[in-house]
Amino acid sequence: MSSPISQSVARKPKGPLYTNFGFQVLLALVVGLLLGLIARQMGPTDAGPNWLVQTLSTVGSSFVQLLRTIVPVLIFTAIVASIANLRELNNAARLVWQTLLWFAITALIAVLIGIALGLIIQPGLNTAVTDAAARAPARSGSWLDFLTGLIPSNILGLQASTRVSDGGASTSLSFNVLQILVISIAVGVAALKVGDAAKPFLEFNRSFLKVIHKLLWWIIRLTPIATVGLLGNAVAVYGWETLAQLGWYAAAIYIGLAIVLLIVYPTLLTVHGLNPIRYFQGAWPAIQFAFVSRSSVGTMPITERVTEKNLGVPREYASFAVPLGSTTKMDGCASIYPAISAIFVAQFFGIQLGLQEYLLIVFVSVIGSAATAGLTGATVMLTLTLSTLGLPLEGVGLLLAIDPILDMGRTAVNVAGQALVPTIVAKRQGILDQRVYDTVEHIEALDTTPSGVSAPAQ
Repeated sequence: MSSPISQSVARKPKGPLYTNFGFQVLLALVVGLLLGLIARQMGPTDAGPNWLVQTLSTVGSSFVQLLRTIVPVLIFTAIVASIANLRELNNAARLVWQTLLWFAITALIAVLIGIALGLIIQPGLNTAVTDAAARAPARSGSWLDFLTGLIPSNILGLQASTRVSDGGASTSLSFNVLQILVISIAVGVAALKVGDAAKPFLEFNRSFLKVIHKLLWWIIRLTPIATVGLLGNAVAVYGWETLAQLGWYAAAIYIGLAIVLLIVYPTLLTVHGLNPIRYFQGAWPAIQFAFVSRSSVGTMPITERVTEKNLGVPREYASFAVPLGSTTKMDGCASIYPAISAIFVAQFFGIQLGLQEYLLIVFVSVIGSAATAGLTGATVMLTLTLSTLGLPLEGVGLLLAIDPILDMGRTAVNVAGQALVPTIVAKRQGILDQRVYDTVEHIEALDTTPSGVSAPAQ
């Protein structure tokens, strides 16, 4: 007898290929690459970048800005709802500890691979970049900043910054994702402790989360257009010349990401009696969107949906593990990337690293991964690693040129790990719906038919 999910898939008619979300994104990648090459060939104007570069930049940055706008509310409502859902699980405490343990185990494996590749490939000794390219980053991280950043400065996690220029001063507001995470965890736990009196609040939060999911789904449907802008702008601005200068470094990063994604993860799945091919079929919509958006938090609703609907993880557990992983589980940004980058900087500046420094890299990667906070870019994590090792922060300037290109792969691996750990833990605890996991038919995370957008995960 076929499962209800397979029956629903069988009943759903397949539309034309151009309505498929994955096909739209792949086509956008090709178009973005071509437009980027054309824009670079056009060259700059006397007034600055040409019109095509400006257009691509505006399209891409607008999409990222939309994601950033919705992230704070998404994090708060998702974390509060996930903590509330834990009370529906009999072994909640064990699930929490198992989740954190496997976060650490996979991070440890990833950082060891990064260290090994850094020592084997030696990217810092094979780079063509000169010392003149080295510059200190505009923002950096330290353990003191990380720890003090956990303490909320206000209930909204708001931060204000002022920029002074010749034209005057301007003030901008931003959200501290780590502080929002702390606030939402505290509110969620308090709501559980309050009991019945908190039910109206939790119901409102759950309803609000559904509204936020719908808004995010509308943003996600813009992904093909955004892909053209993001990739096209990266190619137009950086070009192949910059990538060639740091070719060994970029190769080391992507080789490490490939090993984790295509060897480590499938091995862990196989050891637990799970079909790796079926995992990638189910998780692919989230991995694909993460590659384009470069935001783990922005991908969170898709990751949660595929983890539950495609991989068979119970909703009550998936709604806890995925939001937590979206802000703290970063095998790409917090393990592979800082390990290889730290070794690159040390090799480039002729600094010898000993056993103590390599142990520090492991410690920072496993414990300090929350510093990346699920947003685009991993500069804070890198500078946290470099400052811990006492390496020159100017080395970050060497790597920023190709960071957007690397960030695509890093975020895809991040999200793959965020779906993997709940699946493994659910299997180990005997709560994984094996029938759903083994379903052959692939279930899309989005309804990409012309009629509209699918409802978010319930």
